[in-house]
Amino acid sequence: MHICSSRSSGGHSLTHARVTETVTEVEKAVERGPLRCYHPAMRKEDEERIAARLAKVMAMMCVRNTKLEDIHAGRVPVTKTGDYSDVIVLDAEGRKIPWPEVSHIDDAQMRELMKEVVNRLYTFHMRFDDPEFQARIDRWDAVAAKWDEPEINQSIAEP
Repeated sequence: MHICSSRSSGGHSLTHARVTETVTEVEKAVERGPLRCYHPAMRKEDEERIAARLAKVMAMMCVRNTKLEDIHAGRVPVTKTGDYSDVIVLDAEGRKIPWPEVSHIDDAQMRELMKEVVNRLYTFHMRFDDPEFQARIDRWDAVAAKWDEPEINQSIAEP
């Protein structure tokens, strides 16, 4: 999957990137399969399809296999209620803490995780035009394609 980007005054923009193709050429590209560029004349469903694929491949390459995996690793407690309300954590001071109230990541781990994700997102955007990096994107795209389709997240979509 390749989505054109444009560089202007040192910036990098993925939205409606510079493209000199005509609407007819864009329609032909849609018929051929994976689109190579966003285009202002692109149909909404094609733009949504590309955005969904890009979101999934970015999640795969920039969030998976990060420090998040360390947090995910380990033994999962057994619950008979299904919501873990029956699980209690006993800490070093003898406090019994219900599982839903336990912090599962401390501030230092969160800071490390966010830094790693930001660095991966930055790398993704900075290497996006590199053909070798595009080949890596294509490989991960095949894996991410099996994921559920994304949905608009209203908490960040609303002004």
